[in-house]
Amino acid sequence: MPDARPLTAPALRLALIAGARRVIAARDGLNRINVFPVADGDTGNNLASTLGSVLHGALSQPSQHVGDLLSRVGNDAIDGARGNSGAILAQFLHGVAERVRNLPELDARSLAAAVRQGAQSARQALAQPVEGTILSVIAAFAEELDAAAGEGNQADARSGFVRALVRARRALADTPRQMALLQRAGVVDAGAQGFVDLLEGIAEFVEGGPRAVRVRASAPGAANDAAGPTVHDHAIDPTRRWCTECLLLGEALDRDRLRAALEAGGADSIVIAGGASRLRVHAHTGSPQALFDACAVQGHVEGMKADDMIRQQAVAAATQSLVVVTDSAADLPDDIAERHAIGVVPARVDLDGRDYLDKVGLSTGEFYRRMAVSRQLPRTSQPPPGDFRRQFELSLAHHARVLYVGLSRALSGTLQSGEHAAARDPSGRVRVFDTVNAACGQALLVWRAAELAAEGRSETDVVAELERLRPLTRMWAIAPDISHAVRGGRIPRWAAPIARLSALTPMAKMSADGRMTVAGILLTRAHAPEAFARRVARQLESGPRWRVIVGHCDARPQGERLLAALRARLTISEDRLVETGAAIGAHAGQGALIVAVQPAPDA
Repeated sequence: MPDARPLTAPALRLALIAGARRVIAARDGLNRINVFPVADGDTGNNLASTLGSVLHGALSQPSQHVGDLLSRVGNDAIDGARGNSGAILAQFLHGVAERVRNLPELDARSLAAAVRQGAQSARQALAQPVEGTILSVIAAFAEELDAAAGEGNQADARSGFVRALVRARRALADTPRQMALLQRAGVVDAGAQGFVDLLEGIAEFVEGGPRAVRVRASAPGAANDAAGPTVHDHAIDPTRRWCTECLLLGEALDRDRLRAALEAGGADSIVIAGGASRLRVHAHTGSPQALFDACAVQGHVEGMKADDMIRQQAVAAATQSLVVVTDSAADLPDDIAERHAIGVVPARVDLDGRDYLDKVGLSTGEFYRRMAVSRQLPRTSQPPPGDFRRQFELSLAHHARVLYVGLSRALSGTLQSGEHAAARDPSGRVRVFDTVNAACGQALLVWRAAELAAEGRSETDVVAELERLRPLTRMWAIAPDISHAVRGGRIPRWAAPIARLSALTPMAKMSADGRMTVAGILLTRAHAPEAFARRVARQLESGPRWRVIVGHCDARPQGERLLAALRARLTISEDRLVETGAAIGAHAGQGALIVAVQPAPDA
């Protein structure tokens, strides 16, 4: 930004690149000081992801027109925004762009006016603006830039920026005095720090020119240089534990009407960023699907995401170096997932043309209710690599390594999606393990991996134990209606008429190559749970103690009968009854029962 010259698009692009890289370099420090609105330790990741979408989009291509550049920056930020602070920053950039859409260059006055509109737009995106946050620092920066433009050379954007940055730093330092929560934690607001980091990166370009873009930005010190993970005791409201987001596309989108609908549904921390045709929606809620449904009233919902903030906080607080992540195909018992803070990446479920998040946006019980009245069989698809990348980033912000224990490669592209995300981590700290299993069998391997990680065992030791247990972890299933599995290609077509025209119950098993194959037929339907238990028991050695998970697809009474029959026939050290999720239920159908067994840890 040379003195007394208009700000051109090439210079602005390089300045924004330097600022974005600065924030990305500072992400871990921002995660550590994140206490507001909840202490879930992901503000750095969210801001880095938001600006990363801009870096890989609008800023990846040269531009000669400031208005066009900023318009693309604003749209990319809205599309890629993550988290509370990310959505606010995206709305700030979108508001800046709205003001200068037709301007090829900027002078001090037009820049100040654009930043002022961006600040106002960011504040309007929140249902309940709070001082002592990124909003306060943006407002201070905009106010000082506006004052400088009114006093100095209108063409000199550089000196006004330097002056406004000083004011932004002071506003950042004031955030603990504005919010008691920050003062108790002894930190500044993480989102506000991220905005100052962005400005500091731009200042590096102002002082150093293009060299500041070529060299790797270093993470700022001050508030971000904590020696290790910081655990804050700011409680998360369990009735609004889901940090929920989506992108809403349509025509004449009504932000006020949507905000009112979300507030009526009990959501808080609401941020709605964007314009009439494109909105990034963020809120903390007890029902992610209620938020998605409210958005669907106005337009098309894309980019759904819902993170369990209580689980995130537990991940950040865990002291072990290795953490375990899985996908929603694993039917994990709730108490095990909570105890070991296991990260779960949800699959996608398609019902009547609408996409849902397995076990998150769409609870398991609700899935079966909707499937019963659906015009079409539900379809599932693997999570995109971005969902895995977000989960890996969260875990790596607080721990040395991540082990993803995933669904059988032979059944789905889910494992490959996780592998793609792991490959994007330049540090190589994410390892992927194929369970060659699914549902309850996959859950048993995840359970054991998480136990060992909590004991402080190394990644090498944990993987070695999983490799030992993988062939010993066995799973079977029965289904009174196998039409779902036949149409999905999981069961041969010849089995369908046999099951349909008789009182027989087909039985399947997980094969050594990770596929479901026909394992026989039970000569009953009325007493299928008991017959299933007898068949499973005959295929197992009588001596060992077993860890058992029984899964049911909307058939709890039958699942309880099955578990009781297994307890009478096997020596069981520990067992659980779970409701099998949509990732499996969409193919197995209602009424299906699953048994998975694994030698007990003390066997």
